[in-house]
Amino acid sequence: MQAIVIKQYGGPEVLAIEERPDPVARAGHVLIEVKAFGLNHAEIYFRRGVWGEVAEISGIECAGLVRSDPSGQFRPGQTVVGLVGGMGRSLNGSYAELTLVPVSNVAAVETNLSWEDLAALPESYATAWSAIISILKLKRGQTLVVRGATSALGQAAVNIAADLGARVIGTTRRFARTGLIEAAGAHAAMIEGPELSTTLRREYEDGVDAVLDIVGNSTVLDSLAMLKRDGEVCLIGFLGGGEPLSLQPVFNIPSGRRLSVFASALVLGGPEFPLSEVPFQSLIDKATSGAYRAAPAHVFGFDDIREAHSLMESGDAKGKIVVSLG
Repeated sequence: MQAIVIKQYGGPEVLAIEERPDPVARAGHVLIEVKAFGLNHAEIYFRRGVWGEVAEISGIECAGLVRSDPSGQFRPGQTVVGLVGGMGRSLNGSYAELTLVPVSNVAAVETNLSWEDLAALPESYATAWSAIISILKLKRGQTLVVRGATSALGQAAVNIAADLGARVIGTTRRFARTGLIEAAGAHAAMIEGPELSTTLRREYEDGVDAVLDIVGNSTVLDSLAMLKRDGEVCLIGFLGGGEPLSLQPVFNIPSGRRLSVFASALVLGGPEFPLSEVPFQSLIDKATSGAYRAAPAHVFGFDDIREAHSLMESGDAKGKIVVSLG
């Protein structure tokens, strides 16, 4: 098979297309013929070697057809999505014509979406849904701030929260992108800044119910300052970089507020956050009907992986980047 491999740690130029042996189906795993896969910021860290030794073939999600499943849970030719469970980190991932995914990290779906549109959904929407519904337990009428709302994950979060009936405020670094946030369903957009909480509290004097922080360590303390009593921040990304955070809970977490984390690349599909909890079919149906604005912002060919990674790293994608194998 053809695969995109990490030749050494570094920039997009270290990614190369080479021949590798076809993976062989084995117990507890599903062999998937990859039709398309989405790109994720975690794969930048994999490629750079920031998170230590990782698999030669990157990629934490894909959409495709079952080639073989020794367990019999999935039938050959069935449309599935596969995501995380060690993909791209401890196991060779989806940047290939074939990938072997733990059966716990595969979900069958029925859809008329193109492979490219389907591949834009799995990781971003599963992560956003898990954080908003399972962890934050956001309810209709509550107010959620999504920091980093123009990212693929941020737009998925805005879609889901707005469809739920929450009041959503999205943030962006650039004024020109505020319309993108509002088009995704946000009630308001705000420009990111080091003390955004001060600006926000001029309108929300008591604070907001929840913050989904995709920017990361550089903003999480300010996100905590946005909360009303009993509010919660869920940290799910590092768009602003992964610099260490000096946190003194007694002084940095306002009393009566909570800070949680959802590391989807590490736990999604595992025992505590099984894929069975994520309503993939419902998410796909909403994307199909237009209730979610979930189409990829860019689609690249397999041979253009370096350009795709360069765009993702630039921060100018304005949404999900997908790579198509067909």
